[in-house]
Amino acid sequence: MKKNILIIIPARGGSKGIPRKNLRTLAGKPLIQYSIQTALNCTYVPDVYVSTDDTEIATISEKLGARIIERDPNKAQDQTTLDPVIFDGYQQVLAKEGKSYDLIVTLQPTSPLLKSTSLDAALDMMISEEEIDTIISAKDDTHLTWTKDGERFVPNYEKRVNRQYLDPIFKETGGFLITRARIIAENNRIGENVELHLLRGGEDIDIDTYEDWSLCEFYLKRKKILFVVSGYAEIGLGHVYNTLLIANDILNHQIEFLVDNKSQLAFDKIASKNYCVHLQGEDDILDDIRRINPHVVINDRLDSSLGYVKSLCDEGYKVINFEDLGPGARLADLVVNAIYPEKQVLPRHYFGHEYFILRDEFVLTPSRPVSEHVSRVLLTFGGVDPNNYTCKVIEAIHAYCAANSIEIAVVAGFGYCRYETLEPYPQVKIYRNSMTIAEHMNSADIVFTSAGRTTYEVASLQVPAIVLAQNERELTHFFASAEYGFLNLGLGTALSTEEVLNAFAGLVENHAARQYMSGLMAKADLASGRKRTLKLINDIVEQA
Repeated sequence: MKKNILIIIPARGGSKGIPRKNLRTLAGKPLIQYSIQTALNCTYVPDVYVSTDDTEIATISEKLGARIIERDPNKAQDQTTLDPVIFDGYQQVLAKEGKSYDLIVTLQPTSPLLKSTSLDAALDMMISEEEIDTIISAKDDTHLTWTKDGERFVPNYEKRVNRQYLDPIFKETGGFLITRARIIAENNRIGENVELHLLRGGEDIDIDTYEDWSLCEFYLKRKKILFVVSGYAEIGLGHVYNTLLIANDILNHQIEFLVDNKSQLAFDKIASKNYCVHLQGEDDILDDIRRINPHVVINDRLDSSLGYVKSLCDEGYKVINFEDLGPGARLADLVVNAIYPEKQVLPRHYFGHEYFILRDEFVLTPSRPVSEHVSRVLLTFGGVDPNNYTCKVIEAIHAYCAANSIEIAVVAGFGYCRYETLEPYPQVKIYRNSMTIAEHMNSADIVFTSAGRTTYEVASLQVPAIVLAQNERELTHFFASAEYGFLNLGLGTALSTEEVLNAFAGLVENHAARQYMSGLMAKADLASGRKRTLKLINDIVEQA
């Protein structure tokens, strides 16, 4: 049977803590608008009234779709409790509407983040479970608490334990109080059988202070940003590391990740950083994105198709793409290509090393002078090293290094799995998935690396480097070139071990060349790229 539901929103004009609180603008709307919208969006189609002593509040509330209960000024004093206010409002509405009500809901305007779905859920319970007299919104407030006994402070607990081991304590919020019509009286709205409906995620905030106001404004302006990322053996984890850096710098918005169904490796890495990450579950990843329903989609998964980006734009999402040379890039709101050169100038496209996102460990690690003698060489070929250049380079240089007292060190990435090929070289120091790679690079005199993001990290420390491209696409990476101080040998699979050795030995024996390479690297302003890129991203997020 249909239930008649009355929602009363008490909103007096004389608030003291924040003067004229109910009409002040919160994230672009009067505070009272949030509670009126929540009430009007309730699926039970309740009658919605605002009880007020203030003509301005009454006028605004009517324009927002509520009806008005004129409150006696004697019931709008600081010391007045809500029980007589709601009872008086209920009596006035009975006379106006000429019908009885099953449930009376008090909905306070000081809980602007309350969702209609939460109100609906509480009403569902009230209607389905007749034995419940009252449901009150509440939040978990379990903490180590104290009270005062005379002049002494005494604990409300027997043992100091972690929060999860304490007896739970729940605190009422101003969200809602739902009671049956047979319960309500001039000095009471609460029956004997009470249920609490727990709120979280900002819905539990009551605005009493300016600090509460600021917190609500933060939640209301907060956007959901979804990073769509790929990372598997064939392409490595560069995209994952890049997006994790961006995510770490975004503090004011909700961050989630989505990886495609080939990217279990990426999923595991992101999950290890305690971010919310989803693995593609639908045949079309667009359906996963629609289910998550973000404000902004940031893609870091190589070239995008026209149809993919168009679908995102049609859904109303803002779209940001990294390292994208595909046709879909033309439709994106922002494209950042720090690694790949673009053949033509396009609006909202930014490319070049000025937009590389450098990790803090590299920004904070000072470079050191180029040593006259080479005593340590470092091999680091990314998260996966699909062509196992690690083994190829060791095979080429190990005898030369042994003869010249040069230590060989390897930093193997998260996805590297060819350790058995390195067993013939026990003198090589191997560091698996090291979290201090900047220190390893900075202590090396020469670095071997592929032509990806690692080249920027090496350059930030100004360490002479030899580059072997992993694939044809890496050959287009313009930064890993002589112009910026690199000895780029081209596609590593096409090189012989003799060619690798000759290039290495030539560099070891030419101190002036290594100094010159380091000087060219120093000219690139890599430390500022992260700040530049984050500003571009924030500008798009603000538009969402």
